Amino acid sequence: MTNHAADKRGWIAGQQSSITNRLLWRGLLYLLLTLGLALFLLPMVWLVSGSLKPDGQVFTIPPTFIPRPIVWSNYPQALNKFPFWVSLKNTMTIVIGVLLGRVLTASLVAYSFARLRFPGRSVLFVIVLSTMMIPYHVVLIPQYLIFRNLNWLNTALPIIVPNWFGGGAFFIFMMRQFFMSLNQEIDEAARIDGCGFFSVFWRVILPQSLPALGALSIFTFMGEWNDFFAPLIYLNTEDKMTLAVAIRTWQFDTNTTYQAATWPELMVMSTILTIPPVLVFFFLQRYFIQGVVVTGVKG
Repeated sequence: MTNHAADKRGWIAGQQSSITNRLLWRGLLYLLLTLGLALFLLPMVWLVSGSLKPDGQVFTIPPTFIPRPIVWSNYPQALNKFPFWVSLKNTMTIVIGVLLGRVLTASLVAYSFARLRFPGRSVLFVIVLSTMMIPYHVVLIPQYLIFRNLNWLNTALPIIVPNWFGGGAFFIFMMRQFFMSLNQEIDEAARIDGCGFFSVFWRVILPQSLPALGALSIFTFMGEWNDFFAPLIYLNTEDKMTLAVAIRTWQFDTNTTYQAATWPELMVMSTILTIPPVLVFFFLQRYFIQGVVVTGVKG
């Protein structure tokens, strides 16, 4: 009986020690994650703080994160000086055009690679994947000459139209991985009911693909909203510029019709520029995480 009680006390002590160790490791993990979060949030905090400071306080040494005083008028002043609504319309036109084209065509091409059987399918898929190895700058000049001959320069067409022809190898690969994880018997059942290949794709496959489509949409929105290079190359006049290019032009180009910008006003526009991607990811993060996880299930 004494040995049994001693064993029980030893077992309880071991359990308590194990729980204590787990709590310590979990506390250490949370501490490291908190420090990492603070490190990544620091530039954003400084940006928001700078947008509320008087012009002379932005680059004070040592830096201050609490404005004294808080200048709320920086926001209306920046929006009055800067052609925000025109640039926002241009940006959203490109984002929506690219998003629709990429979602429809990338998923359609991926469906053909994942669910259909035709000669040369594997070879074509390898060729599509090999295009990811080509740097964008290699094809930039040929593309620019093509769009110039089509009289598409200074329009959104050079940025939007290519995404209606497959949407890019990475997104085709991502959607193909997801489609291959779906049960093949669904296609067979739909075809028995009289659906053709396109009907199966539109009525059966796409409604089950919300996680992958959500991930594709987030990647596309983030990329096009923040894209600077392509709009800089193809859009030349102020009334066609996107937000990213217009803010940069407002900062450095003295030949524009914009009124000169102060540093707090530039930080105001930069803060506003970061809000939509944060909101999009916040509301669609569930689909994003599911899509990223599921698209790697099968090769």
